[in-house]
Amino acid sequence: MLKYIGKRVLYMVFVFLIMSLVMFFLYNLIPGDPARAQLEPVKTTLTAEQYQMRYKQLRQQMGLDDPIIVKYSKWIGGILHGDFGMSTRHKKPVIDLIKAPMGNTIFINIFATVLALGISIPLGIICAVKRNSIMDNVVQVLTIVGYSLPIFIITLISIFFFAVNLRWFPVSGMHSPNFHGTGLVAFADKMQHLALPLIVMTIGSLGGMTRYVRAAMIEALRMDYIRTARAKGLKEKVVIYSHAWRNALLPVITLIIGWFISIFSGSLVIEQMFNLNGMGKFYMDALMNQDYNVALAVQMFYMVVALIGNLIIDLSYGFVDPRVRVNR
Repeated sequence: MLKYIGKRVLYMVFVFLIMSLVMFFLYNLIPGDPARAQLEPVKTTLTAEQYQMRYKQLRQQMGLDDPIIVKYSKWIGGILHGDFGMSTRHKKPVIDLIKAPMGNTIFINIFATVLALGISIPLGIICAVKRNSIMDNVVQVLTIVGYSLPIFIITLISIFFFAVNLRWFPVSGMHSPNFHGTGLVAFADKMQHLALPLIVMTIGSLGGMTRYVRAAMIEALRMDYIRTARAKGLKEKVVIYSHAWRNALLPVITLIIGWFISIFSGSLVIEQMFNLNGMGKFYMDALMNQDYNVALAVQMFYMVVALIGNLIIDLSYGFVDPRVRVNR
């Protein structure tokens, strides 16, 4: 297993380098001049000669005149040493700017994942056990509706009812205006602002996950070993959770981890609409302001999440199903 993990890590490093090369070249093909954009606010205060001189100095300072392969070598070398470059907009190191949005995005997505799995897995199991009952039919209709609606529609409906009409939650932001509390008070204020985004992300995830768990459980409950377990006189809970759910978990676990990876990209919409200081909003602001060092750093973050997630998927098979464990 350790040898297999070592090979996968080497594969991940290779993919990381190839994808970083592709993304760097693509970002350099985007029209725009960061040096000119940085000088634009002071353009009216400079003469033509001063502007041209400052422009040339800035391009040389930012390395924009270097060959593309030289720029990539400097950039990837800095990343491997933990240096993501300087933000052309904020004039600060990218690594310092990205810490707060990354922490918020990870917190929001992990919280939403726990909530969604805590609801969808038991609900899917119950619907499979009570197949074609009134509860199962109602859940199937609701999950189809939830699965069909885009996340931004769910967001708008939630804001209208819970924030505008009922005034249960704030409309946007992560803290109350002029808030200066600390400790539990600060955490409570933050959770009040994050409650509605978490509800929206959970609702948007329930439909597909619940239906997938239900389908996997129905398939498992049809197997001969389930009839054998019941014929032995085992309790129904033991049959469902120890036999059926264990075997239904193999196809479900791929969806769970893959879905966990996808909600990081799905949170782009949520963070933008709720004005949350997360990686999604941070990424969009960087693109709008041609701050490509920041945009590339965010892309690297999402790529690392995807690579680690795929490794976890492969390793989780061995824990769930002994037949696919790597012995050599």
